Formats: sequence, C-alpha cells, structure tokens
Amino acid sequence: MDLLIKNGMVLTMNKKMEIIDQGFVLIKDDKITESGDLKDCSGLNVDRVIDACGGIIMPGLINTHTHASMTLFRGLADDLPLMEWLEDHIFPAEAGLNKDKVYKGAMLACAEMILSGTTCFCDMYLFEDQVAQAAKDAGMRAVVGEVLYDFPSPNYGMLEKGFEYVENMIEKYMNDPLITPAVEPHSTYLCAPELLKRASDIANKNNIPLIIHVAETLNEQGQIKEKYNKTPVQFLNDLGVLSSNLVACHSVHLSDDDIKLYKKNNVKVAHCPESNMKLASGIAPVPEMLKNGICVGLGTDGCASNNDLDLFLEMDKTAKLHKVFSLDPEVINAKTTVKMATIDGARTLGLGDITGSIEPGKRADIIIVDTKKPHLVPMYNPYSHLVYSVTGSDVAASIINGQIVMENNKIFTMDVNKVMDDVRLIAVDIKANDLR
Repeated sequence: MDLLIKNGMVLTMNKKMEIIDQGFVLIKDDKITESGDLKDCSGLNVDRVIDACGGIIMPGLINTHTHASMTLFRGLADDLPLMEWLEDHIFPAEAGLNKDKVYKGAMLACAEMILSGTTCFCDMYLFEDQVAQAAKDAGMRAVVGEVLYDFPSPNYGMLEKGFEYVENMIEKYMNDPLITPAVEPHSTYLCAPELLKRASDIANKNNIPLIIHVAETLNEQGQIKEKYNKTPVQFLNDLGVLSSNLVACHSVHLSDDDIKLYKKNNVKVAHCPESNMKLASGIAPVPEMLKNGICVGLGTDGCASNNDLDLFLEMDKTAKLHKVFSLDPEVINAKTTVKMATIDGARTLGLGDITGSIEPGKRADIIIVDTKKPHLVPMYNPYSHLVYSVTGSDVAASIINGQIVMENNKIFTMDVNKVMDDVRLIAVDIKANDLR
C-alpha cells in the first residue's frame, strides 16, 4: 500500500534534526520513501491519505526496557522496596504464570503502548515467545528475550533448558520483519559469572542485543561488592561482558570509573526514571553519561513498578527529575529528551538503521500527535510540547512497519475490550493468591 501522511509539522529526528513546518511523509509498503514540504506532494497517486490536521508527524516512540506482561500485576504491590516487592510478591505471582496468561498480558501492554504512541518496545520476561507472538499479532516492533537466571524458571525449568529456549527463539525470529531476538540474563545478582559469559557469547555470535539490569539499587551494589569486591559494572567488565551490543538497564548507581567503562566499551543504557522513583532506587547519572557520549534510551520498566507504559509521561519525568536533582534548569533539555525516546532509543537497541527517525529507506514507524487541544495551544516549540504538555492520549494515529495500526483511538489489530476482559479474569486469581 502507498500511504501519504500530510498537513502536519514533520519532526524528522534525523542527524540534522530537521523540522518541516508544513510537510508530508510518503510511505510505500513498509518503508518511508520521501518527506518534504506540503506543496510538493500535490498530484501524488497513493492508495490512502491521512490528514494530520496540523498536528505533529514524528517517529514512533521506542520503549527500551519493559516487562510487557507485568500489566497483569499493575498495582498489585505498590509502595514497597525493590527486593521486598520482587521476592515477596512478584516472584510468587510469576510462579503461577503460563503461556496463555503471558500472551494476554502482553496483548494488553501492546494496546496501551499503541494508543500512547509507542511503536517499538524491548521486553524481558518469561514465556517470551508468547510476547513475540503478541507483538506480531498487535503489529508492533519488538526486541524480545527470555529472562535467564540461576534458579529454575516457571517457563523452561533448569538453566540449560533456558539456553535451549533462547537459541530456538534466535533461530525463529532472526529475520522477522517485526521481531528482533535478544539474550537477556536478569542481573549481576541473579546470574553466575558462567551464565553471564555464556549469554554474552551467544549475543556476540548472533550480533544481537545483550540486555541486563545493572546497578539498579544500593542493595545490588552491596551484594556484588561483598561477593566480588567490585561494582556491578567492574564485575561485568572483568568478565568481558561490556560491549557495544550491551543494553545496561537502569544503571542508577555508577561511579565515575563505571561511566568511563561504559564509554570505553560503547555500552548503551535504558533509563527508567519513573520506576526508579517509585521503587526509591535512586537517580541515574544520565547527564554525566550524555556528556561522555553514552547512548541513552528511555524505558518504562514493567507496569508493576511504574503502573503505566506511557513514554510521553516518561519523557516529562526524565527532564524534570534531572533538573530538580541537579538544580540546573538547562540539564537534559526537551530536544535531548525526545531524542532519547526516538532515535537514541533505536540506537540503544541496535535498530538505528531501521527506525527512530523519518528518513527515506527506514521502516515506516510513525505517529501523529493531535495538537488541536486546549492544553497544546499555542505551540512555540514542538520538542517542549512533546515533553511537558503532550500525553499518550493525544496520539491520533500510529503506523508501524507501514501498517495503520491505530487511528482515532481505534486499534485495528485486536479487540481491545476482549483483551481487557481477559486480563480482568486473570487478575481475580492473582489477587486471591497474593492475599494468601
């Protein structure tokens, strides 16, 4: 299908950060073929036209770290420290998961993300093949990897079966148009050195992302210090795990030397400020990372530690949190924050040549933000609006891989009411078991 999106401000997010005040984007099949001034698109013969009605046409948002099926646990155990939250509530609840529950939770996550402007997400969870299937059914782009840890998994059982599961997913999705496989050991404190090195070897062999929680809490910092007399980052470095395909999620408690190791090894970071705030994990030194040229993307984390998957809200928190912490109103400005949610998010996941900006040859992952709303008038600076004023409910349309997935709050790839009903039924059992 040839699709023309016209009559809107085009934020390209390309290297020059070009903005076309009144522009268009032309899509053929799954790729962007052209963008330019509105006056230059008259006479184009296309199958479908979407009128942006003066709104913002921009790359879809990229969620660099989440646990999609944790929508099942939204609000289950709020206002608790991370380890208590994880060990006393989340791990026991996850023990009762199966393929069907994970798929239904992931479908709900996809619905929420599509409606709020996210077109690509990176997921770490159990039964991850079901998350990949949900993403494909929803029409979303996703980076997916089964979580690996030393103890038996509710999915694969013992660790050796986990590596077998990972290898099968890599083979299945390596050339998929929407799904990118990844290798995802949980963390330094739940993974032995042998596990981490083997996971890294598999990721390097297949040239795919290696994704892990790193230095999220002081508790983790203390455990690794006591066990290995190193920081988590130094521990990974000495194992040879730090590399350009590593996505270090959270990275809250970093020393200056840790940041230098990230820079030296071109490590990428997924910054999840709302989750870090809610779990009182701390504030990641993102300004220092950016000053050192480290690529940082934004993530929501899962709905049990954030409660929503709205990346526009995550952008707002990112910019404000670092300003109030540093007492510097200029730190992490709006333009930088939007980059973190789009092109830098794509680079974080190794997808910078595929998505994250509006450029000819890239996949057509595009959203339209409706700016004809009282809280978005007037508009002097589009980046400022996107960070400080827009929320996910302002997204009017989502196009992913050239397919119109959502328009006028209607998702075309699923029955959203059924998806919500499915999760409500699952939640009855989860709540009953948690109360026991």
